[in-house]
Amino acid sequence: MSKLPHISTSMFTVMSKMAAEHNAINLSQGFPNFPVDERLINIVAKLAKENVHQYTPMSGYPPLLSKIVTLVKKSYGRTLQADTELLITAGATQAIFTTILALVKTNDEVLILDPSYDCYEAPVLLCNANPVRVALNDDYTPNWEIIEKACTPKTKMIIINNPHNPTGKILKQSDFESLEILLGKYPDILVLSDEVYEYITFEQKHISAHTRKKLLNRCVMISSFGKSFHVTGWKVGYLVAPEYLMKEIKKVHQFLVFSVNSICQVAISDYLNLVSVDEIGKFYQEKRDYFRRLLKDSRFKLMPCEGTYFQVASYAAISNENDVNFCKNLIVEHGVAAIPISTFYADGKDLKLIRFCFAKDNATLEEAAKRLCAI
Repeated sequence: MSKLPHISTSMFTVMSKMAAEHNAINLSQGFPNFPVDERLINIVAKLAKENVHQYTPMSGYPPLLSKIVTLVKKSYGRTLQADTELLITAGATQAIFTTILALVKTNDEVLILDPSYDCYEAPVLLCNANPVRVALNDDYTPNWEIIEKACTPKTKMIIINNPHNPTGKILKQSDFESLEILLGKYPDILVLSDEVYEYITFEQKHISAHTRKKLLNRCVMISSFGKSFHVTGWKVGYLVAPEYLMKEIKKVHQFLVFSVNSICQVAISDYLNLVSVDEIGKFYQEKRDYFRRLLKDSRFKLMPCEGTYFQVASYAAISNENDVNFCKNLIVEHGVAAIPISTFYADGKDLKLIRFCFAKDNATLEEAAKRLCAI
């Protein structure tokens, strides 16, 4: 009997498979198609001949842990203890999975704000716990009154994603104030803050949970070098947690992966000497603005994009069909792959919105926009 009976092939896999079959431009999956920074490639090439191919310590390569301490201090003003509050993970998904497996028990409830990334629910179910899906407002802002009503004495965790995939929204100061008030009423609830797009923000920076003193002792923060440095296939991320939670998380981590890819950890550690994370947001803002300009004469209505490398668009002026069928037809008839937003909702809520990934080279964006503007 399946432990995850209702979970089938993901929409990301479906759309990418269709895109390949129909030779469509794939703006569905969230990964770049442009070259990795040559400086990073050179570092890897040099390291390949060095003695960096055996296990690192379970928590991570010590110089990289030290670099992350410096990065978090510079970015958010928070001072971390590398040995007790920091863990290198095999990507953000493993960090999320490990955290939930370590901290959530049978019959606990975990609040997930929809639309939500698809990796949140499965580990909750595998813990024999109950995912409680709470929809954001239609403008993708949280309704804290509804969120609070969803809380019960069984609520163990609330998951926030900021900047938000798939919508590109970022949480406001008032959202964190409301969250902190909620936690004051429910002192046993923990927060899992998925911040993998933390350095991909535009007109204003996102507010990190790292900066909220009331959250620090009850929050696990998730970050991704794969997203930040355009190396998603490396699957290297990290999580930050207070020591009492980290002890439990490390217990699971040591039996799940024990340690993370050694050469990638060393390469990222060396690369952090050369690169500034401040460059990342500027780079993707140019991509966002260019893609939006290319689509300005299309029939799609572009939603605000405050962060991430995703652009949500309404096709309501084009078609009345549901978003899954619209995306399939978009591939077959027009040669562009996107993701239907309904797939991020537990109830399949359909607002006639789809998600494009603009982490692509300009030639790809130009050809995709040409096809989209012809609709």
